[in-house]
Amino acid sequence: MTGKAYVIGAGLAGLSAATILASRGVAVTLVEAAGQAGGRCRSYFDAAMDGVIDNGNHLVLSGNRAVHAYLARIGAPGAPSALAGPPRAEFSFVDLRSGARWTLRPNEGRIPFWITRQTRRVPGTKAADYVPYARLLWADKKTSIGALIADRGPLWQRLMQPFLLAALNTAPEESSAALAGAVLRETLAKGGRYYRPRIAYPTLAAAFVDPALQFLSGRKAQLQMGTRLRGITFDGRHAIALNAGEAALPVAPRDVVVLAVPPWAATDLIAGLTAPNDFRAIVNAHFKMPAPAGTPPILGVIGGTAEWIFSFHDRISVTVSGADAIVDQDREDLALRIWADVTRALGIKGPMPAWQIVKEKRATFAATPAQDARRPAAKTQWCNLFLAGDWTQTGLPATIEGALRSGEVAAALALKHLSL
Repeated sequence: MTGKAYVIGAGLAGLSAATILASRGVAVTLVEAAGQAGGRCRSYFDAAMDGVIDNGNHLVLSGNRAVHAYLARIGAPGAPSALAGPPRAEFSFVDLRSGARWTLRPNEGRIPFWITRQTRRVPGTKAADYVPYARLLWADKKTSIGALIADRGPLWQRLMQPFLLAALNTAPEESSAALAGAVLRETLAKGGRYYRPRIAYPTLAAAFVDPALQFLSGRKAQLQMGTRLRGITFDGRHAIALNAGEAALPVAPRDVVVLAVPPWAATDLIAGLTAPNDFRAIVNAHFKMPAPAGTPPILGVIGGTAEWIFSFHDRISVTVSGADAIVDQDREDLALRIWADVTRALGIKGPMPAWQIVKEKRATFAATPAQDARRPAAKTQWCNLFLAGDWTQTGLPATIEGALRSGEVAAALALKHLSL
């Protein structure tokens, strides 16, 4: 292959595409506007916490095929142990309103025997309550979850609503039933061995980003951090130049461009591109205190502002999805409010430790049927320009798995062009 590849954007979608292309011997130039790679999955030293933290707690599942393929490709240290989590699918919950605590323990196989056992399923539910959710597996793209699922009882409140909110980052009632079905088909419908919870260890950067940059450097890829793409010049059916920083990068017809930037950046660069334009926030809170001994690594919280509590050796981190209602609140007020939930959930006494609030106002596109319909395909009208990002038409909501798969698709299209 004599053509070059320009990958614009060093988030996980861009890193996925770039590492595949580099592994096939393609000369890759990776261009990133920020000073560091990772996009919304980044780690950084935080002065308030006096340590390295992730911007958020990005949970993946054991059945995420693209995640494991990516980690194996980049040679993440000890992959797949770059992901930490329990040996079996277990999910602990606390209801702050009633004080109830329980742990879901699904069986490993495809047939969900666990829902027939009172000690393993959601308290207050019966096996028949789970059956209607099978409708999501075959839902059409125009239907919302709220239109298909009438349940608002204990199963909804104590499992499905928090699970779907975490997966879709959008109020489940208004979310796409088809996107929810795609998640369920690859997780709950396959059995517990496919949805063991996993989180990057020790940090997002250490697991997903730094090994990818080392992989690319080892294959002589050019890495241009802090360089913003300001325009693309087109000629007929090809992209022929990239206006990046102070230099214009020429693009030969045999070269390829993978545009792996956020949707709002992509629509600025490509006139007439239809892409998601409605977004949902995520708020993450970090507290510099190890969790009490015996705390589960991931704890779901019902009836509070906090939704998921993640316990690390040096800190407690909290994620609030679909956080538009609170994202503009004062940071210290948010920290105090979330810390109050943490103390009740974990039985902690004492003042709030050092903390940090991280807000992502446009964390993901809104996972509604209308916004899903706006997601473009990876292939464009130009022969050598391809799109990547969790906002493209991956069939999944905006997740790490979706981002990595989008990079795979864009890279496959790029390789096909380069082989012509």
